[in-house]
Amino acid sequence: MKYRDLGRTGWKVSEVSFGAWAIGGAWGDVDDKESLAALHKAIDSGVNFIDTADVYGMGRSERLISQLRHERSEQIVVATKAGRRLPAQTVEGYSRENLTGWIEDSLRNLATDCLDLVQLHCPPTALYYRPEVFGYLDDLVSAGKIRHYGVSVERVEEALKAIEFPNVKTVQIIFNCFRLRPAGLLFAETIKKKVGILARVPLASGLLTGKFNKASRFEKTGSSQLQSPWRSVRRG
Repeated sequence: MKYRDLGRTGWKVSEVSFGAWAIGGAWGDVDDKESLAALHKAIDSGVNFIDTADVYGMGRSERLISQLRHERSEQIVVATKAGRRLPAQTVEGYSRENLTGWIEDSLRNLATDCLDLVQLHCPPTALYYRPEVFGYLDDLVSAGKIRHYGVSVERVEEALKAIEFPNVKTVQIIFNCFRLRPAGLLFAETIKKKVGILARVPLASGLLTGKFNKASRFEKTGSSQLQSPWRSVRRG
């Protein structure tokens, strides 16, 4: 396994990380024993960075990661996310009260006193023009609730605006052979500002795994099997 500096966090993280969305159960039935076995295999293989969110199984993914940490002696950096529990995505929903509540819930799920990394979970574009929200996160850092924070974004423009805030340490963005735009201006700016990049959906939701061919068939359904419940709400 190779490791890289994650921006200015001070962490060296594995180039390959563990995405913990599926073990939350949002993609279908999962067995917790199999999920834990997969997590242990990842750590055995040198992975030391796990990405999750409070909405992945409404805490189920976070709780499994907590169990993993209890069973391992290695340092494991966990990034979680906050914001998708809102019934509707509005800037006003990212209030001090809501952010504090989400963080407290993740602290309980992960059985820790301080979260390693918290990312705003694809909030509305207008949020990046509301500096008070990043001030709330700064206060949570000062209170010892989170060590670092960043953003998970949909668009390059959102990422470029987010990294204008000096304490944004990471940007998570879709990056794969179909979505190469971040490799331009965004990567150049993040290198300049020493902001860590977390590439999400690197295998294009499974399309790049090599498991699909011309003979592949998919179950007929009224909505995409690759679409998450919160994404359906957000896009309406």
